[in-house]
Amino acid sequence: MGLMDGKRGVIFGLANDMSIAWGVAQQLREAGAELAFTYLNGSLEKRVRPLAESLGSDVILPCDVASDDDIENVFKELEKRWGKIDFVVHSVAFANREDLKGPYSQTSREGFALAMDISAYSLIAMSRYAAPIMNRGGSILTMSYLGAARAVPHYGVMGAAKAALEASVRYLAVDLGEHGIRVNAISAGPIRTLAGSGVPGLKEKIKLMDTYAPLRRAVDQQDVGRSSVYFLSDLASGVSGEVHYVDGGFSTVVVG
Repeated sequence: MGLMDGKRGVIFGLANDMSIAWGVAQQLREAGAELAFTYLNGSLEKRVRPLAESLGSDVILPCDVASDDDIENVFKELEKRWGKIDFVVHSVAFANREDLKGPYSQTSREGFALAMDISAYSLIAMSRYAAPIMNRGGSILTMSYLGAARAVPHYGVMGAAKAALEASVRYLAVDLGEHGIRVNAISAGPIRTLAGSGVPGLKEKIKLMDTYAPLRRAVDQQDVGRSSVYFLSDLASGVSGEVHYVDGGFSTVVVG
């Protein structure tokens, strides 16, 4: 039997086969989970649908996470099809490239609001609509990065958004704990993804992992996926409100 046999859940944030969400989806499916996916628009649907179908999913729904109505509709559709769900994976983040290039003090008001809305508030909205249809013992998992806790070059406003995301994990864990729902985050090391390509200096960040991380390598989507299975399965039944680093140990060392 797989760790996720009999469990159903939805993954937000799959963009292509380089996405962290794809590594998570592959590992969850291998562990026995039944999956649903969302896509932002028609262009992304063309990428998402074949990937979802390759994992046996026929629940592939449109969702702009900046829209409460869209998020609510996803969970209404899941309730209609499945009744209850067991997990939600939030692998969504966005900031304007120009707000990552320059000094943090030059972040625009609109850019700050956008990064917070897409990268942090969307987790709150998802949790609000997911909780009523989630089985007791359910789990919500989001993806963060070291820039939430430390000032990482060229990460700026996204670091602030990830810090808000991690704080939200703790507050949501308190809110939903009485319903038996766990909320956690994985802080992954830098990985080559569609979203990551928008962060200046990604190659240099990965080289630092190869040089300074205790494991002497960068992590990949499958590393994150394996840890995700732990958090979304009953193995982590007593864990909530945590930020778990999957970065080869990089966050534990001082560089330079």
